[in-house]
Amino acid sequence: MLSAGLPQGAVPKLERPGPLRERVYEALLELITTRSLRPGQHLVESELAGHLGVSRQPVREALQRLNTEGWVDLRPAQGAFVHEPTEEEADQLLSVRTLLEAEAARLAAANAGSAQIAALEELCARGEQAVMADDVDLTVAVNAQFHAKIMELAGNLVLAELAGRVDRRVRWYYTPVARQRGKQSWIEHRELIAAISARDEQRATEVMRAHTEHTRTTYHEREA
Repeated sequence: MLSAGLPQGAVPKLERPGPLRERVYEALLELITTRSLRPGQHLVESELAGHLGVSRQPVREALQRLNTEGWVDLRPAQGAFVHEPTEEEADQLLSVRTLLEAEAARLAAANAGSAQIAALEELCARGEQAVMADDVDLTVAVNAQFHAKIMELAGNLVLAELAGRVDRRVRWYYTPVARQRGKQSWIEHRELIAAISARDEQRATEVMRAHTEHTRTTYHEREA
């Protein structure tokens, strides 16, 4: 049952502006990304509609879109299920992420000023606090913000657009290993900030490449 599978307060409130089908889509995608709806979980239209306070039609439309994008599997005579990513799917995406993030780190080292570096340090401090509090959801969210900030500092719109396309899936894959990565991930973030602050493009590239590869390796070695 969906009601048994979602933690208290997990269902996001739907904002009123904008097409209903778009808001339902975003709400379901967020629940999948954060793994409130887990890989392999059966998605019942009527239950989802009840939790979101909408009719079944926008839920059906959202599930069809999510199926097209690879987040949901629609099985004949069985219904909708959250997609279960294969190891190969994860590996391919996380490998591409490494390429994008390493280039972003290099450009950030070339472009960042003191205010931007201070913003990175603030995000890093928030992430460290989230790890100390064992708040996985907050850790994942701040981690995404930190990497998005690096991408912003890179100043390359095409790179940012490409990174934006994989960001949600990166969060999806990072969530189950966030606790395992723990403090070490933020130690690596500190090393990255130091390289960017020193305007050392080569070092920033190397640190980011190693950092993202550590996450990829941890995902494949994750606990069941």
